[in-house]
Order: sequence, then C-alpha cells, then structure tokens
Amino acid sequence: MSRDAVKIEKTGLLGKILLDLNLITTEKLEIALKEQAAIDKTAPRRLGDVLVSLGFISEDDMLKALSSQFGMRYLKFTEFPKAVPPGNYPTVKFMKQYKFVPIGTEDGMLKIAMSDPLNEYVLDAMQTFTDKALDICISSEKDIMEAIEQYFGSNVQMTSIMEGMREEEGGEDDIELSEDVHHLRDMAFEAPIVKLVNMLITRAVESRTSDIHIEPFENNVKVRNRIDGALMEVESLPKRIQAAVISRVKIMSRLNIAERRLPQDGRIKLRVSGRDIDLRVSTIPTIYGESIVMRILDRGTTLTGLEYLGFPDDVLERYNKIITTPYGMLLVTGPTGSGKTTTLYASLNTINSVDKKIITIEDPIEYQIDGINQIQIKPQIGLTFATGLRHIVRQDPDVIMIGEIRDIETAEIAIHSALTGHLVFSTLHTNDAPGAVTRLLDMGVEGFLVSSSLIGVLAQRLVRMICPHCKEPYNPGKQLVDRIELPGNITTYHGAGCDECRNTGYRGRTGIFEMMPVDGEIRQMILDKASSDVIRQKAVVKGMQVLRESGWQKVREGVTTIEEVLRVAQEWV
Repeated sequence: MSRDAVKIEKTGLLGKILLDLNLITTEKLEIALKEQAAIDKTAPRRLGDVLVSLGFISEDDMLKALSSQFGMRYLKFTEFPKAVPPGNYPTVKFMKQYKFVPIGTEDGMLKIAMSDPLNEYVLDAMQTFTDKALDICISSEKDIMEAIEQYFGSNVQMTSIMEGMREEEGGEDDIELSEDVHHLRDMAFEAPIVKLVNMLITRAVESRTSDIHIEPFENNVKVRNRIDGALMEVESLPKRIQAAVISRVKIMSRLNIAERRLPQDGRIKLRVSGRDIDLRVSTIPTIYGESIVMRILDRGTTLTGLEYLGFPDDVLERYNKIITTPYGMLLVTGPTGSGKTTTLYASLNTINSVDKKIITIEDPIEYQIDGINQIQIKPQIGLTFATGLRHIVRQDPDVIMIGEIRDIETAEIAIHSALTGHLVFSTLHTNDAPGAVTRLLDMGVEGFLVSSSLIGVLAQRLVRMICPHCKEPYNPGKQLVDRIELPGNITTYHGAGCDECRNTGYRGRTGIFEMMPVDGEIRQMILDKASSDVIRQKAVVKGMQVLRESGWQKVREGVTTIEEVLRVAQEWV
C-alpha cells in the first residue's frame, strides 16, 4: 500500500474487524477499551497492543487484523527477500529504534516493512533517502529485527570489512608481525582495523556474549565468544592483521603496545547500541603472539531479583532468612563465571533500605545500586581489599560486601567485622559449600574464628536452559540414565537447535544451588577441624541439597538437560 493511501485508507475499526473475524468477544473488547482508556495519556497504547498484552489475541492475529484495517499486505520473515538492493538507507540503529526495514523495490516503489505503519516520522525520513514512492507492508517486530540483522547486521558488515581489507592487501596472506612500535600504532589507527575491532565488540554485545577471546595460532587468529557459558568460534582472521588487531585493543585499553613479553591488564569504557559497556582486558604472551580476553560488563543491565535466579522455594526461604540476620558472615562459592557476584548483588538489593548503611569493596564494580556505597579497589595506589576493609569498618556500616577473599589478611578482617556486629558478604573459589570451611582453615584462619562468624555458605553453578523455541522430548539413552537418579516416568527434554539459539539447543542460564546453613553441630565440627567430606555428610543428613541434586530437580522441571548438569556439577562418592 502506498504512503498516501495509508493516510486515508481505514476500512474499519480494529475492534470491529476482530469481532467480525471471531477473534475476540464483545466482553473482551470492552475490557481492553477500558484498559486502554485507563492508561496515562502521556504514554498511550494502541488497542491492538493492549489486546495482545492482556492475552486476548495473538500478535499474529493482531497483525492480520491491522493489515485488513489499513488494506496493506502482512508479510512474515519467510516472505522477505534474501537480500535488499544496494541503496542509501538509514543507519541500523535508526531502523532498530523505529522497527522498520526496507525489503526491496517493486513496480518502481521502495517496499518497507513496518510494525507501526502510521509513524509519519519514519515515513518522512525514508522519503529523504529515496526518490521512489513508498510501498508500506506490515510485519511483526521480531521479523523486522531478524531482517535488519540479515540485511545490515554485524555478519554482513564484518564480511564487507574483511573483503575490503583483502582488496587493499591485494589478496596476499603474507605474515607481517611488525616489531616497530610506530608502525604498530599506525596500523592500529587504520580505518579497516578500527572498524573490525569495533564490529567484533558490537557483535559480541548484541549476542549476549560474556567474554571475547582473540587467540593467535600458527596460520590464523581465532575469535571465540563465550555465550551462556560455552565458547563458540565466530571469526577466523588472517594472520597478517594479527599485530594490528592486538595493538588496536591494547591502545583502546591503554596498555603498552611495545610490551609483548609480559601479561597486562586494562579496561575499556565505551557505548554500544546505546548501552554503557565496560571491558576488562587481559593479555598473555603465547608462542604465536599475544592472546587477549575481554570480559564484557554491561553497566546498563537491570539488576535481577533473587526470585529470578533459579532458587528452589525452600532454598530461597532459608537463604532469605540468612541475609536478614543482623550479623555474621555469608560466603558464596563457585568457579569464575558461576554467577556469585550476581547473587550477592541481588542479596544486597533485597535488604537495601534507608535504615541500613551498606558498603561494598569490589574489583570491578559490575552493577551500580542506588543507596549503596561502592568502592573500586586500586592496588597500584595501595587500595586493596584488606586496606579498604580497615577503613570501611570506621564508616559505621551495617552490611559489608567484599568482592572476594583472596588472602588471610582480608579473611581475618572480614571475620572480625562479622564478630563485631556487621553482616558480611563475600565470595570464595571452592567447589562446594563445605569446601569453604576448609579453604579458610587452609589460609591460616583459626577454627574458632570461622565457627563463631560463619552463618552460611551457598555454592552455585550456572546451567544452560533449554531453548523454548526448539524444546522437544527426547530419550537420553541407557548410558546416561544409569548415571542419574530420576523417576522412570519423567519426560526429559532437550533443544533440537534453531536460529534463536544458534543451533545450540540452549538459550539463557539459570542457577543450581547448594545451601549450607551453619548451625551448632556444624560449628562444633569446624572447631574439631573435621574434613569437608564429613561436614558435607552431616549437612546432607540435615537437609542440604547438593549441587547435582539441585540440577536433577531442574531436569525434572524441563528447564535443562541431563548433559548440562553432568557438565557443571561434580558427583560426590
């Protein structure tokens, strides 16, 4: 339908069309109209959106009705062309913001798919980019976003950049690992290298990547992204641009590009797709050059509540009881990337109130919470966890959060803080909850101090969740079933693999937990210096669910797979 026709063509009200199509009842329409009228006029919503949000109609039904109302075609992504013709188009950011995409030309008109075909601002903007008349179609936001990625997304741009670099180099693959610092700096500021590195970061942020790995090998440079805890290869760069790419990242993170023999650590702050992003950069020398890992910290990420982390109801109830006690020390344990910091932030957010003074000392500060005093450690000027803690206790805090207990000095100050009326949260790198006790004792902390201060230990892991778009029942096979304790009538699921999950079968992660409250009996065992195995046995008798059992519960609920639990949780004999 042409742009001018959109302005005048209204074949009927949406509500009447839906009634005529028997998609809603009169009662439901009246409820939706009242809901629409009750919404603040500063943020009006269309009737169709209200009906969808109330669950009265599907988005597909709404779009079909709108296409009937406006007399325009309703197109799904499968009906879009594979590519768009070359032309002058708005930026990807603009198209994503206003949810439209050009999808080709037909009869001398530029065809545009829009989720809101009445948006005059978009129509005016597009008219400035083309001398053709506009042919408007209606599509869902999801299909439009998918088309934008296919036509103009990071993969397309990456291919274009790589092809341009090959043309500039004349197609040669000569290895140029320059040792000259000035030459390295010049290469790092060349437009193709700048675009390439920016695109690697942008694509990682948009794909929910937690870490970017740039790894040099004998004949190429591999780029791998960690998504939902698993590494995936996303790019293979020619060896000749290795030095330029690595130098570019080092310049962005303010590292010494001349130093290639020693590991270095740095940080990058930038804005990607309207989001403030922090990158923690680490370099190490390998036999084929420097390997770089960039940890992505999204400062705009919304803080998740404890109830959304995957806690079983009974474990969450016990955990909430511990974090609301007036004093003592709570430890959250697990390997790097197991979600410990996220759990602690959610805990602080739960107990944060105007009558509590909460101070944290971290490396780095991953979330910023209103009402909480947060300190970033700076070892280069002497501000470590231990030195910072000494001053924190003079600030009259009620709650203290320590990013990590790394040494006996930090451990002892944390324990003394807990013994003098403060609630202390921190993390340790141990495999299970009872192992935290052994780790503190091995550091040199006295047993009576540990038993007097420790009120609970939470061990956790993150398991990937089955993709909801391709979830299906499956038979795990006798070999797997023999390794687990699941009722025979339980249906197990996995993801078959689809575009939504990049054919992995998984999308998103959730936690499995092992909660060990420290009561009188456990305290006495700590004083007696019992082994972690003995403490674990006692805790299990008293009702502690070990990590793997927590994982089996997620399998029974159809949240994750048997293979995923076996991957992250150790079996205790």
